[in-house]
Amino acid sequence: MLEFKDIIYTYHTKAGETTAVKNLSFTVDDDSFVSVIGPSGCGKTTILSLAAGLLTPSSGKVIRRGGEFGYMLQRDALFPWRTVEQNIFLPLEVKKRNTPEMRERAIALAEKYGLGDFLKKTPSQLSGGMRQRVALIRTLAAEPQMLLLDEPFSALDYQTRLEVCDDVQRIIKSEKKTALLVTHDISEAIALSDKVVVLSARPATVVAEHIIDFGENVPKKRRECGQFASTFEILRKELGI
Repeated sequence: MLEFKDIIYTYHTKAGETTAVKNLSFTVDDDSFVSVIGPSGCGKTTILSLAAGLLTPSSGKVIRRGGEFGYMLQRDALFPWRTVEQNIFLPLEVKKRNTPEMRERAIALAEKYGLGDFLKKTPSQLSGGMRQRVALIRTLAAEPQMLLLDEPFSALDYQTRLEVCDDVQRIIKSEKKTALLVTHDISEAIALSDKVVVLSARPATVVAEHIIDFGENVPKKRRECGQFASTFEILRKELGI
């Protein structure tokens, strides 16, 4: 679905040039959930922007295969003056695909994942976890094949975060989507992912990749598995923390 091949990205400021990523290479396979972790400021969000085509690498190639990409941000970014239903329709309006068929599919998706009773409510009437679910359904409404997730749980309290992580992963897997998540949370990366890519400090390059295949690919069961703690320690040492 997505391949980074020897990527270098340098951005320019008044102070000079800064290399954000250097010799970066990894792949995201179809129908997989891949997390990228690294030290703060190492360039994780830059990687998502490169994946989405919002930035062009200074050298190397970003190879995209398949359909459209959907972007889910750190904040839910729901418009407070629009209802849940109207927020979910937003990408259809932007992409000029606001047809009765696409709206019907979006509503069916919302109802499938427990939002049927909230469609006429505004975001202020929802909990933080429910708002993130709306944001995910909005992202899925335009039928992207791949989701780019920029620390979408970071604004939530710990308990809500655990619940929403499980919720989001279940929906993504159920809808057979591919996902690339950037996060600073080691536990989150292990719980959600089929593969974890560990980055160095800036300029970011790949330190290690780990296939995560225990716990039946269910976040709650994975956290309770004996391999969780040992994997956490390996990743923590690779990050140098």
